[in-house]
Amino acid sequence: MIDLLIIGGGPAGYVAAERAGHNGLNVVLFEKKAMGGVCLNEGCIPTKTLLYGAKIYENALHGDKYGVFGDNIRFDYGKMLSRKKKVVRKLVSGVESKMKANKVTVVKGNAMIEGRSADGIEISCNGEKYTGKSLLVCTGSEASVPPISGLQAAGEVILTNREILEMSERPASLVVIGGGVIGMEFASFFNSLGTKVTVIEMLPEILGGLDFELSAMLRALYAKKGIDFNLNAKVVQVEGNKVIFEMDGETHSVEGDKILLSVGRRPVTQGFGLEKLGVELLRNGIKVDEKMRTNVPGVFAAGDVTGFSLLAHTASREGEVVVNNLIGRNDIMRYNAIPGVVYTNPEVAGVGETEESAKEKKIAYKVAKLPMAYAGRFVAENEGGSGLCKVLVGEKHGEVIGVHMLGNPASEIIYGACMAIEQEMTLKEMQEVVFPHPTVSEIIKETVFSFD
Repeated sequence: MIDLLIIGGGPAGYVAAERAGHNGLNVVLFEKKAMGGVCLNEGCIPTKTLLYGAKIYENALHGDKYGVFGDNIRFDYGKMLSRKKKVVRKLVSGVESKMKANKVTVVKGNAMIEGRSADGIEISCNGEKYTGKSLLVCTGSEASVPPISGLQAAGEVILTNREILEMSERPASLVVIGGGVIGMEFASFFNSLGTKVTVIEMLPEILGGLDFELSAMLRALYAKKGIDFNLNAKVVQVEGNKVIFEMDGETHSVEGDKILLSVGRRPVTQGFGLEKLGVELLRNGIKVDEKMRTNVPGVFAAGDVTGFSLLAHTASREGEVVVNNLIGRNDIMRYNAIPGVVYTNPEVAGVGETEESAKEKKIAYKVAKLPMAYAGRFVAENEGGSGLCKVLVGEKHGEVIGVHMLGNPASEIIYGACMAIEQEMTLKEMQEVVFPHPTVSEIIKETVFSFD
């Protein structure tokens, strides 16, 4: 008998499979494409590989600020794509090796839920039948395609995160519909390489859900770099390579060689027989409790398919929660310390409550903020660079409830803030932590000491 059937080999699925196999469970994982899911093959890893190349190029262009000079500095877009593919292949191979090391059976193909019998949950794939005690659904998400007039007729001009990663040539101009994380990361990448980028965002600010002040600061920085931003703007039509939108009561249009759709993602809940089990949905995703259980006994869901926190690291932790409960270790999923990162240049990272979310939840808080330049290492490595660190604490007990940063390398620092929030550390306890000197991470301690 199979202990755990898993549909989907993304961060939720392969991490759960690895942990389950390591703990002696008999696991079968089904994946119709490449192991690693969207994050590894069409999202997190390929975009960060390209963004790092763009950062290297941008740093080389401005090396004179550090006393370093070079002639004929250029980039090779084809080599950037080749390196991206090499990195992805290497990491996919690494995931496959982990499956073998933990004795996970990986079946490549389209898994289909057949229902439940007296023996357990039944799945068919490639003409074979599999029966398991438990099922974990990790089918992920796909790019949302809004019902904009003329979108389908535009053909190859329209791109999602998948197609834009496969372009063989850099476009001279790019219109980005949606100023969220995906939109801004691609805007950053192509802006660094000289593409004329225009961002059209429906909300009052880019990066909705992140700290409003830092989002505005990042937008201002990229406006200076040449990106055109249109906020509170609604796209109403696409005509070939022209995007028509309404803003401030007027109709505007902008043209681009390519148009990137980045208006969010939606859970994949159809096409694999989920309806045969009677699993309840919520917000177009699968409804789960704090142990990632669905309304159907023995059926779990984790990752983007729940429609809640569409992040790879959230998915991995949710997969761990499932396995921990299967092996008898009581565990629940907590979302109070899930970090969010935008890998632009400079980076944005945050965790916990923002000022906006704290106000919405009526949480009494105090806030302190300092320029990143208060950290000596930041000044040494970011000539002319600016940034900000913001710390929120509960007004009554002084516990850290949110930390948000704009400045490199915020993505590598934020985990410390995650731990502080997870452990409900107070200002006093944070002040007693020894940070290595000189590091940019010291900005957190400097900010903590700046509270009145």
